Amino acid sequence: MKARVKWIEGITFMGESGSGHAVIMDGAPDVGGRDLGIRPMEMLLIGTGGCTSIDVIMILQKSRQDVTDCEVQIEAERATEHPKVFTRIHMHFVVKGRGLKPETVERAIKLSAEKYCSASIMLGKVAEVTHDLEIIEV
Repeated sequence: MKARVKWIEGITFMGESGSGHAVIMDGAPDVGGRDLGIRPMEMLLIGTGGCTSIDVIMILQKSRQDVTDCEVQIEAERATEHPKVFTRIHMHFVVKGRGLKPETVERAIKLSAEKYCSASIMLGKVAEVTHDLEIIEV
């Protein structure tokens, strides 16, 4: 896997993935940014949410669950001193579908957290990562 980050101006950067997709990253105005893009640490959380969501959907589909939607709401806390790493990350899964079995959804989230999601497992080396879930019948 490869990526490239190129300085644009100030503290605005363009990140480009090896697959050719690009995103603008910038800092907050109080640190000299112009608020033109997502913050790098926000992107790290979003990537983690995407990684685990892909796992959960794939596991639920393979388990023949009639899942129609999956959202993960992430809240994180960071250290107050440098390096300001994440110290706590909580993921709240909202899974919608027809006749979803709660134990199957819980198992999918657990498998992602403990075996498949490289991003959350890696972050779990420095932060406490917790999960909960909400199932909505459609």
